[in-house]
Amino acid sequence: MKIAVIGQSLFGQEVYGHLRKEGHEVVGVFTVPDKDGKADPLGLEAEKDGVPVFKFSRWRAKGQALPEVVAKYQALGAELNVLPFCSQFIPMEIINAPRHGSIIYHPSLLPRHRGASAINWTLIHGDKKGGFSIFWADDGLDTGDLLLQKECEVLPDDTVSTLYNRFLFPEGIKGMVQAVRLIAEGKAPRLPQPEEGATYEGIQKKETAKIDWDQPAEAIHNWIRGNDKVPGAWTEACEPLQKLTFFNSTLNTSGLVPEGDALPIPGAHRPGVVTKAGLILFGNDDKMLLVKNIQLEDGKMILASNFFKGAASSALELTEAELVTAEAVRSAWQRILPNVLEVEDSTDFFKSGAASVDVVRLVEEVKELCDGLELENEDVYMATTFGDFIQLLVRKLRGDDEEGECSIDYVEMAVNKRTLHMPHQLFIGGAFVDAEGAKTFETINPTDGSVICQVSLAQVTDVDKAVATAKDAFENGRWGKISARDRGRLLYRAPPSPSTRPDPTAT
Repeated sequence: MKIAVIGQSLFGQEVYGHLRKEGHEVVGVFTVPDKDGKADPLGLEAEKDGVPVFKFSRWRAKGQALPEVVAKYQALGAELNVLPFCSQFIPMEIINAPRHGSIIYHPSLLPRHRGASAINWTLIHGDKKGGFSIFWADDGLDTGDLLLQKECEVLPDDTVSTLYNRFLFPEGIKGMVQAVRLIAEGKAPRLPQPEEGATYEGIQKKETAKIDWDQPAEAIHNWIRGNDKVPGAWTEACEPLQKLTFFNSTLNTSGLVPEGDALPIPGAHRPGVVTKAGLILFGNDDKMLLVKNIQLEDGKMILASNFFKGAASSALELTEAELVTAEAVRSAWQRILPNVLEVEDSTDFFKSGAASVDVVRLVEEVKELCDGLELENEDVYMATTFGDFIQLLVRKLRGDDEEGECSIDYVEMAVNKRTLHMPHQLFIGGAFVDAEGAKTFETINPTDGSVICQVSLAQVTDVDKAVATAKDAFENGRWGKISARDRGRLLYRAPPSPSTRPDPTAT
């Protein structure tokens, strides 16, 4: 089938590539004009394949389709328009032109959450189910007949990014390809959207993302995660007042004690509390939520636990090998930021025109340069200038742990002319701790019945804390966010435990 792809972004690029693999002929790609000297990924990929690419800044004027635009489109002879993600208004003369019409991807379960910020509002409203719809374009706003829908569970701490990356992006690509396949086979349905349950919400912008503190903790959490990362939920706090934007919110506060430095927030039910775990906030129901990252007014992202701490430790002095790596990374920044004449230590990645798609590209390039180093998109937001990014990168390469080494209270025991060091406490949340009430039990040497040591005896509350921290690590920890390829690299780099090494003295 002859297809015209109208849209942009990595999502559009992936849909375009998969349609070609399915054997369809993409006769033309219509995408947005270059921004700051950078072409959109969809247009770049099509140009590599020799597919005609059009970058119209607008399709109509004074409510009428531009004749020259319509003429260029009609010359392609498309049988179907596929709009995977499109921020431009496409006139009906184009929408209705192909024999099969036009299909559009929308990241919500229509008719719920019509509008341009559908993912945000799915989270803000606390929906338990999310998903996407592929519908036949009409002259309404996301009101066309449904062709295909797929749904997923919305996790309690999902953000716009996690929901998109986990389901809406990968499954949406498959869904678009499946929809085109159904059209080609003559099996594509046209199901009118029900009016019951229909909602429309406006575009979320920074000025409308201010937090309303007069609501329960769960509603505040949903507001923060529903604006994470864009546009970012914010409030004014401290004396003098400064604008703070919150990210990485969770209701998983089991075991947390609100003890730390108070953060005054006008309008809040109670002041926030900066703890080692992050910033604890309170709803008007006196329940807690935890925020792990804060963006300051100057755009710098910090760990919420570090809010009241002074400047970071002094800059590391780089070795010759690290200087070589830094220059390779500088070249990567230069490629991604073509409008920057020279990348200096003070060059800010985002103020230089980078977008979220560039974060993904930078992370992948740096991981490739550094042999699969564990690096996340979050790290770029935490160190936005080149100098700070290199410092963060070098610390990771050296294996420095900014939270310090784990403190372990060992029990020593002499066995076969060797001194063994055995931890005897509970291990919860990355730390060795005593059980509640310092409860212990004796562990016995089975060879002679002697007492080896006293071992912490976990209580119900200790088990609850361990389960809560394990759940948080599973849902929000780094291990679950890195790719299977990078996990494999890390496992291969890990030394084997002593028990798995062969004993050369064994007979």
